[in-house]
Amino acid sequence: MIEVDRLMRELEDDVRRARRKRLLARGGAAEYRDPALYQHVDIVLRRALEARDHGALLLPDFLSSDPDWQLTTHLRFSSHRPVIGPMLIFIKRRLILPLTRWLYEYSLENFRRQQKLNTILLACIEELAIENAKLREGLEKLEGRERLEGREGLEGRDGRHAESHNGATESRRSSREIKASEGG
Repeated sequence: MIEVDRLMRELEDDVRRARRKRLLARGGAAEYRDPALYQHVDIVLRRALEARDHGALLLPDFLSSDPDWQLTTHLRFSSHRPVIGPMLIFIKRRLILPLTRWLYEYSLENFRRQQKLNTILLACIEELAIENAKLREGLEKLEGRERLEGREGLEGRDGRHAESHNGATESRRSSREIKASEGG
């Protein structure tokens, strides 16, 4: 089982390297020259494509009240004319629709592909937002630690300085006290 895992990793690495070379040859992002960076981008995008349930994305949930973001692919015939309207709907359904059905089906397939692409892009945006939030959180923790270490360092230096200053004052006092007690 271990051999299969290793073999699969090597195969994925080979495919990733070939894809990276192909992208660079076609003028892809110059940052892809760094294999580690390319691998990280590849992992993030794959996670967005494969690991996410595209029905449970945050951005579409925000947009659910706005019907314009989702493509509408069904035909609905209606008419605002009360007298001639039913006849116009009959003509549209029985005469015009059969003549233009090929165009509708062609467009419908394109609409489905576009909807899938939109969903994938929303998943990628969400994955990048999650990664950005994690990085920001980590950065804030590091900055907090640095601030804390900086304060402790200053307090430690101030404390040591105060101790040495107090020690010097005490030693001077004791010298004076000694001289005074000796009668000098």
